[in-house]
Amino acid sequence: MRNDAVPLALLGGTFDPVHYGHLRLAEDVRRALAVDVALVPARDPPHRDAPAASPADRLAMLQLAVEAFPDLAIDARELARAGKSYTALTLEELRAEAPRRPLALIVGADALLGLPGWHRWRDLFGLAHLIVVERPGTVLATRSMAPHLRAEWEARWRPDPAALRRATAGAIVVQAVAPQPISATAIRAGLRRGALDEIRGLLPPAVMSYIQNHRLYEPPPDAP
Repeated sequence: MRNDAVPLALLGGTFDPVHYGHLRLAEDVRRALAVDVALVPARDPPHRDAPAASPADRLAMLQLAVEAFPDLAIDARELARAGKSYTALTLEELRAEAPRRPLALIVGADALLGLPGWHRWRDLFGLAHLIVVERPGTVLATRSMAPHLRAEWEARWRPDPAALRRATAGAIVVQAVAPQPISATAIRAGLRRGALDEIRGLLPPAVMSYIQNHRLYEPPPDAP
């Protein structure tokens, strides 16, 4: 049964394929902040190339992955929605479904710096909190922010994670997580090279088996 007093935090991505970097980050946030976490796969991401695997395959891999992380959920609404997978639309839908529940969006520090390039980015603060996780190699400093983003940060940053429960949206909190230097791009490249031993430990075994059984990410037959 859903408890609307517990904030729901969303981790979006293509999950192409899902790997331990995604899963452990989500689990770290869930445990540290005592929130529910849902993984939200994008059908048509606005800021990157189209995923290599189909929506059905990416959803199947996520379903296999969360069997090993049973406290994580999946919200597949973006896979069913036509058009670009804009976060603002997803948050609006969730807000309509649960008007009183605190919502939060998990973003890396690198993604935070690019937030002004997002569709309707200022509207996000009225729909959800931001949980900013620090990424290796990215310095979270206000001097790195565009002026209009810095103004939002200075108005909304809260040192106490309890801010996620005091309102349904609008705060920014920072959460440290264990570094997970795993890249889906590198995993796909390793699969194309056939370097299976290099990547087996980077994603759940059930996901690896699915990739192999469905021959995902293999080079085209005429590739050199």
